[in-house]
Amino acid sequence: MEHAQEEEVGLEQSQMYCVQRPIYNQELLQGQLHRRQRTRQPLGQRIAHSCRCTSKKAKSHLYSFLPILKWLPHYPVRRYLFGDIISGISTGVMQLPQGLAYALLAAVPPVFGLYSSFYPVFLYTFFGTSKHISIGTFAVVSMMVGSVAVREVPDEMISPDSNTTNTTDILEFYSARDAKRVQVAVALAFLSGLIQLCLGFLRFGFLAIYLTEPLVRGFTTAAAVHVFTSQLKYLLGIKTNRYSGPLSVVYSMVAVFSNITTTNIATMIVGLTCIVLLLIGKEINFRFQKKLPVPIPMEIIVVIIGTGVSAGMHLHESYKVDVVGNIPQGLRAPAVPDIGLIPSIFVDAVAIAIVGFSMAVSMAKIFALKHGYTIDGNQELIALGICNSVGSFFQSIAITCSMSRSLVQESTGGKTQIAGTLSAVMVLLVIVAIGYLFEPLPQTVLAAIVMVNLKGMFKQFADVMHFWRTSKIELAIWVAAFVASLLLGLDYGLLSAVTFAMITVIYRTQRPKYRILGQIPNTDIYCDVEEYEEVKEYPGIKIFQANTSLYFANSESYARALIKKTGVDPAALLKARKKAQKRHAKEIKAANEQRKKAVLKLTNDVEAGVKHEIASDDLPVNGKFADSSVHDMSPEEHEHFVEPKSDIHSLILDFTPVNFVDSVGAKALKSIIKEHNKVDIYVCIAGCSGPVMNELTRLNFFDKSVTRELLFHSVHDAVLACQMKDGSAAQAGSDL
Repeated sequence: MEHAQEEEVGLEQSQMYCVQRPIYNQELLQGQLHRRQRTRQPLGQRIAHSCRCTSKKAKSHLYSFLPILKWLPHYPVRRYLFGDIISGISTGVMQLPQGLAYALLAAVPPVFGLYSSFYPVFLYTFFGTSKHISIGTFAVVSMMVGSVAVREVPDEMISPDSNTTNTTDILEFYSARDAKRVQVAVALAFLSGLIQLCLGFLRFGFLAIYLTEPLVRGFTTAAAVHVFTSQLKYLLGIKTNRYSGPLSVVYSMVAVFSNITTTNIATMIVGLTCIVLLLIGKEINFRFQKKLPVPIPMEIIVVIIGTGVSAGMHLHESYKVDVVGNIPQGLRAPAVPDIGLIPSIFVDAVAIAIVGFSMAVSMAKIFALKHGYTIDGNQELIALGICNSVGSFFQSIAITCSMSRSLVQESTGGKTQIAGTLSAVMVLLVIVAIGYLFEPLPQTVLAAIVMVNLKGMFKQFADVMHFWRTSKIELAIWVAAFVASLLLGLDYGLLSAVTFAMITVIYRTQRPKYRILGQIPNTDIYCDVEEYEEVKEYPGIKIFQANTSLYFANSESYARALIKKTGVDPAALLKARKKAQKRHAKEIKAANEQRKKAVLKLTNDVEAGVKHEIASDDLPVNGKFADSSVHDMSPEEHEHFVEPKSDIHSLILDFTPVNFVDSVGAKALKSIIKEHNKVDIYVCIAGCSGPVMNELTRLNFFDKSVTRELLFHSVHDAVLACQMKDGSAAQAGSDL
């Protein structure tokens, strides 16, 4: 075995390739290549072609808009139906308690959570492309909806007389407040759905890429803290106002702890008991997930037990435990959302639309990759937009994909969107037939369900150590998203986090890695000379590389780094040369002055009758020896012995990592080439891609002094060309 491995290693090491070809610069290479002839159609023809409708194109668009037409006719009943039924029942059992619980987060009565668990889920079956995600209420989006509803309809806006003790007046107050908040939540769902629809039709599905994983995880972790603090008052039975906006977490915590003495002991006991039962159930499901045919539906079990205990012990009447209350039977008639609220909630709707889409498409991509199918991001936007906008006419709040329910739907054997439809049917049965049975359900049970479902999000605090080890910039994005969303609120926090993520991109382009490359001996491979001992530089040649594009934000830093890494400052060399030339001119001038004085003295002595020999003996005394040497020095000798000169004769700029160059970058590049040429350093560019070369052409980069002959196909081509150029220059100098 070891012998076979040694032979394999030896074979890999002995594999070689040998290529013999000319040294290619772009001028020579383009001369040997022939471009394909492309005829561009006139704009009118292109518009007419795109607007032309054929049966094939119409069928394609219809299948794209209604994916159910593509997969339902080919649905394998025997293979898929049983798994979809089991998955639908399991997901529906989770959908019911989570719909009730997340309605509290959205600051609306629990029945509206049930509506949101039916209409959007049913609609997604027709328009969605993911086979495994569970659409419906979700903690983060519900929390964002609740923040807007409380901001627009605070408790102080509709308040009963402070001296009243009439139960009817108090109930009317809560009813009026909830009705106003439902209007806000429904209008928010309608507007966010319209935004998603517009983005989908305009093919803006790529927007999700701007919500990077560190940003989303930091944002959802902060949202988990918001959700947790908002549920404390329900868990403890404390009567406090609900806060929204900046520092709402701080205000909520202060309100809870300042009223901690009014805790309802019965409410707290019921809530803590439910938390313990739910945690035990989740742990059992996790430890025995391979042995259990379906997960234990602990949430619905807790709801049933809590409802039974509350009804049997009369917790609301005897112990003042807050319960869900009235759950009207049947579906409501459709109604048009309040359009007048749109100006005040537009920014929030944009944030909810983007967050909801990013959550759904990220989970959809995970399942699509796992099960080997593709999803369409733009169609997912359209599907979510239809679910939100159409659902809002039936009093549904904003929805997205739920992580926990999606995992259950996939793990219990769900194969298609039929599983989601069956879960929606289960919720419908509760709304139509047995919803009234859950009226005695304590609100603290729903708070316990919400808090336990945050366990996965709180585990994301471990991301801090992970990103600390892998990427400090991604850690900064995570921390910025978390802190901004925690302190400023989820809407402004998301905007701040996206802005910060964009700034990090600019920072990375402004602070790239600059390297000097050298050759691995006897190869055409070039690596960082500071990283590897075997890498050697060619005498007189510097190869400079920056792993970024060249544009207005980093052109100056590129030029500074080039000077620092190569050790050649053309401006300083030119300045030193000018000083040397001035000094040389002064020496010549001084020598001429001395010569004039000597001639003048000779003339005076002759007139005085002194012999010519005496005058000639006096000339060396006047310094003619030193000055005549300066005067007799040739320009070539002066340049070699007097003027400062660099040891580098060639500079190669490796453009392999460069993706684009703008006008500022092109001017900086041309300036670098011309300044180095002034100090007799030949500059060339290697590895310039076709799109970058086209950009340089459009920017009028090439002229008589900067030609395409300076661009080489590879670094090795440029190195060989520089060596030949230096060799020819040296040969010409020796011939002279």
